[in-house]
Amino acid sequence: MQERKAEISRVTGETNVNISLDLDGTGKAQIHTGIGFFDHMLNSFARHGLFDLTVDVEGDLEVDSHHTIEDTGIVLGQAIRQAVGDKKGIRRFGDCMLPMDETLMLCALDLSGRPYLKFYMPLTVPKVGDFDTEMVHEFFYAVSYGAEMNLHLKMLDGENNHHIIEAAFKSFAKALDQATQYDDRIQEVLSTKGSL
Repeated sequence: MQERKAEISRVTGETNVNISLDLDGTGKAQIHTGIGFFDHMLNSFARHGLFDLTVDVEGDLEVDSHHTIEDTGIVLGQAIRQAVGDKKGIRRFGDCMLPMDETLMLCALDLSGRPYLKFYMPLTVPKVGDFDTEMVHEFFYAVSYGAEMNLHLKMLDGENNHHIIEAAFKSFAKALDQATQYDDRIQEVLSTKGSL
């Protein structure tokens, strides 16, 4: 089994993002984005997906959080795409229905090579801590396009915005872990086209 790791950097006039990812890790994380709640979400993603993840971001937080969160999503998506490699032998599809107190979140994804985000998460406050809640959509949009995955996130129930957002990150982690697992019955790429 090949190592499924990636190290990606992206430097612009707005951000400097450095991410390393090991899909076959144990959930170790070192996260620094300058946004406390976002760090907490990325830690949850690593822990519940059993991914080893290092994220170091310097962003223009004096402007707002948009560039930092969006660019982190872009680079994380690219790291996922690179780490997955040729996709031979993996399950390709993953899903998780995750409860968190009053919240119930559905995540389903396909590592199809075709980016698409379908997102339903009606949040009711502008911020959780120092995190702008409208950036949840922008983050997952950036991840889905960077990774070239079809990603569905749907809140089935929920009231507390912290719980809703955290359930989204955790369910995404569990679905991605499932999709990237090897299955001995799959010898090539799981596609009638022969490639993804």
